[in-house]
Amino acid sequence: MELIQSLIWLLAGVGIFIVGMNFLSDALEKSAGSGMKKMLEKISNNRFSSVCIGAGVTAIVQSSSATSVMVIGLVNAGVMTLMQATPIIMGANIGTTITGVLVALKNDYFNMAMYALAFAGVMMGFFKQEKVKLAGTLCSGLGLIFVGLNIMGSEDAFKNPLIMDMFTEIFKTVNFPLLLIFVGIIFTALIQSSSAATGVVITMVGTGVLPLDLALFIILGANIGTCVTALLACIGANANSKRVALIHFTFNLIGTVLFTAIIWIFKDPIVNLLTTVFPGDDAMALQMRVSFFHVIFNVTTTLALLPFVKQLVNYSCLVIKDDQEETEKMSFRYVDERLLSTPSIALMQVKKEIEYMFDLVEENTRLSLVAMNRGSSEHNKTIRNNEKIINFTNNALTKFLIELSVCMEHSDERIIGSYFHVLNDLERIGDHAENLHEIGLEMMDKKIVFSETARQEIAEMFDNISRMFEISRNVFDTHNKDNLPSLASLEESVDSQKKELIASHFARLAEGNCHVDVSPYFSSVVVGLERVADHLVNVGYSVVNPTGSQKDSNQY
Repeated sequence: MELIQSLIWLLAGVGIFIVGMNFLSDALEKSAGSGMKKMLEKISNNRFSSVCIGAGVTAIVQSSSATSVMVIGLVNAGVMTLMQATPIIMGANIGTTITGVLVALKNDYFNMAMYALAFAGVMMGFFKQEKVKLAGTLCSGLGLIFVGLNIMGSEDAFKNPLIMDMFTEIFKTVNFPLLLIFVGIIFTALIQSSSAATGVVITMVGTGVLPLDLALFIILGANIGTCVTALLACIGANANSKRVALIHFTFNLIGTVLFTAIIWIFKDPIVNLLTTVFPGDDAMALQMRVSFFHVIFNVTTTLALLPFVKQLVNYSCLVIKDDQEETEKMSFRYVDERLLSTPSIALMQVKKEIEYMFDLVEENTRLSLVAMNRGSSEHNKTIRNNEKIINFTNNALTKFLIELSVCMEHSDERIIGSYFHVLNDLERIGDHAENLHEIGLEMMDKKIVFSETARQEIAEMFDNISRMFEISRNVFDTHNKDNLPSLASLEESVDSQKKELIASHFARLAEGNCHVDVSPYFSSVVVGLERVADHLVNVGYSVVNPTGSQKDSNQY
């Protein structure tokens, strides 16, 4: 009965530890969202800077698995290349060692401080302010990690003689390096966190339940087990995303094989070296030996394989072939469902997707008028393909934003609300562009053409529209509100032009300088362009008013 009680106490400690890890990870990701954005915006082809980015992002989210899933999402969205993603994955393995170092440094005074921190975090959760609540979650998470660790290392858990005897007998049987590596793989895969697995192993070594020489092999296995999350995340993704998961697995496998061979042959010298670096029999010294080894393993593996990034990429391309159907499948360009696990990054990618949609809408409007003026169908395929992408992006991104809104903080609700309206306005502009295209095709079939004067008037009106596209896009991209008066002024000019152009058109009809068959087409084009201007104003004003309306925008 005492053994069962101790096992329950042990499992409770592990559970509290994992809950604390999740709390801490979520709170850090939300509070440091802008920091991750800045890091990912600096992605380049420089391998060393990419390793630092991977380590930094993982240090923020406290999970190499989360970083891997994020990278898979960015690669799947086409934002990041395999050559850029590989060093980031390597850096993620370094970033995840921070948890182990924190766990190893704990002592009685540190534990008391963490208990107080956990309590303070709970109290902060009662405040209404979002930032205070977030800080409370962070404090609670950090505190719960050490509450869980202390429960695991208490007299009722790992230090209980019955538990110690049980694990001693287990590790007398399971003392073969490959079996220990397998234990590390399975344990990490089950709890979906190498940081948590490492923390448990460090605690076991600190309590004397697990000998150091055996713990080293379990740590190696944990680094392979953490790849399971990435492998699962790439299911249904494109070929490049699957290659990222394969590279992650291969990288950790190569490092594990190399270190297994070294430790197997030089086990005693390595254990003696770690004992010399961290002398003493107290729990902190024992724990620091495991933590230090974990850091050395990941840093050494990264430095050893960093020069072979190109070879790893080529190997992944050789194993995983391109999907021939991928190019035909309608998909996002920058957004991926896997990014929902990191809302701040997902929101950044949503903006990029909207900007891409903006480009397509502008291109369709321009090409439709060009085709109309030339009386040709040369741009038919481009216009129709763009329209399909615009409609897909509007529908799919709206659904994605609905899912994202559940994950976001209250402060970001206004941004998501404005994105909904921007999507709607851009889709409506796309519809007007499609109408202009249909008008042009119908005129071509009926051999109807505008007079030179009419074409010149439409061109002058479109010059203002083009300027509005430029300003509206700049305001949406940079949030520079200084250009909003110019945007509103241009919209008023377009309104005036519509009235003037229709009036001059009827004057030409009265004078017999224009054929009556042209009238409905000319009016439709002018009215369509005026409505495009209305929607462009809405897009620009979305930065100060979620609905995009100029009315009452000053209150925002």
